[in-house]
Amino acid sequence: MEPRLRWLAAAAVAVAALSALVLVASAVGARVGLWTPRAAIGALRWCALLAMLGAALSAIALVLARLGGGEGGRDGGWAMGPGALAGALLVCLAVFSVPWLTMQRARSVPFIHDITTDTADPPAFVAVLPLRAGAPNSAAYGGPEVAAAQARGYPDIAPRYLAAPPAQAFEQALAAARAMGWTIVAAEPAAGRIEATATTRWLGFKDDIVVRIRPDASGSRIDVRSCSRVGMSDLGTNARRIREYLRLLH
Repeated sequence: MEPRLRWLAAAAVAVAALSALVLVASAVGARVGLWTPRAAIGALRWCALLAMLGAALSAIALVLARLGGGEGGRDGGWAMGPGALAGALLVCLAVFSVPWLTMQRARSVPFIHDITTDTADPPAFVAVLPLRAGAPNSAAYGGPEVAAAQARGYPDIAPRYLAAPPAQAFEQALAAARAMGWTIVAAEPAAGRIEATATTRWLGFKDDIVVRIRPDASGSRIDVRSCSRVGMSDLGTNARRIREYLRLLH
């Protein structure tokens, strides 16, 4: 392989490795507190750019080597063989898929981060408020505009009604919250309120949840609210969380 092609192949593999490293570091760093979640989101843009560059370099090197008959060669074989270049291309495509899929998900859901089963009278946060101090997103509900966006995007999000009396429903709601793996911040049977915090899997974002249990003609009504501390869009995470939680209640 001629020197220029060797350089191109080496650059392709190096950029592929760097894109993967930035992707992993963005998540690990955010989870251990090395940088903010916003910085981690910004790193995803760099992942996409690096992955596109690496994919282009890999593809060009593969084509040029093929045109030049580079499977073996007079120099005793590739210093950076076709397997390495193909692997670099696959790595770049895999890395690029993460920000690309994130962007597609963001486009498919409402641009909101506060979801509740009761948009007219959302459950209020109390105990988690000190934990949200300094968070970019307010704990105050966004009002009719947010409610309308939720109705369009998540028309299935609704209260859960149980035949059990409030005291029993509270215990069921608390057990379900623990089964979700949430960190319980407050559990107040007299007030009929449970507050908790959930941590997202990838970047470790903190979202807060409040569950409200009230008496109802049929027994008890359970309302849930899940609100992100960071990010204008939650990529549908809060709605999925509420659906999963409500499925645990019988």
